[in-house]
Amino acid sequence: MSSPVQSLAASDAPEANSGKGAADENFPVGSFLIASHLRPHVAAFYAFARAADDIADHAELAADDKIARLDALEAALTGQQGFGAGYAKAHRLRESLAQCGVTDAHARALLSAFRQDATKTRYANWAELHDYCRRSADPVGRFLLDLHGEDPALYPASDALCSALQVLNHLQDMGDDLQQIDRCYVALDWLAAAGGSIDDVRAARLSPALRTTMHQMLDATDIWVRQARALPRGLRTGGSPWSRR
Repeated sequence: MSSPVQSLAASDAPEANSGKGAADENFPVGSFLIASHLRPHVAAFYAFARAADDIADHAELAADDKIARLDALEAALTGQQGFGAGYAKAHRLRESLAQCGVTDAHARALLSAFRQDATKTRYANWAELHDYCRRSADPVGRFLLDLHGEDPALYPASDALCSALQVLNHLQDMGDDLQQIDRCYVALDWLAAAGGSIDDVRAARLSPALRTTMHQMLDATDIWVRQARALPRGLRTGGSPWSRR
């Protein structure tokens, strides 16, 4: 009997459009600040991440189906045989990474987070949320640093910025996320301590308990924002040979 990944390779149909696009992102995906010769590599990374995120956020796919599709994308990304034209975004990213010398670890970390999205719909505390951000947001910044030949010592500052943006996105979309895909990225222990519950997130009006929890999450996020201030100061003028072309 073939595995779900083998079946997807045979069917050549991994993608599933969730209806989201670049306009729904808090991360810029085509900034004029990026050197023109690097933009195709950024676009390849974004297209792969968008395809994977669409699978994870699809409201009608079963969890097992999502995971099988994400596993198939990773198999294609890493060069396993049998994945054809339907996996063009994975093939393009693999080729892009080979050209610019950046590891595929960042894209694979994103896939780890998207697999978690398929099965985990609630976050008990801030530590769980931070762990998710490490894999769902931080790899984007690390990819960009590597692409520009920056020092990996800047990873912590970049991670802080990316995690902060991710939490802000969660807070912005928390009502829609719960309604549309039954997923909530609110620290539930803080919400319970404030006298609230998941029903506060469903409510049409902001409750005092949810307001208190949001303030706690924003205060914690502000720590990351302060840590991220080291990022622009640490970036090299001129960058790598890639960024000087």
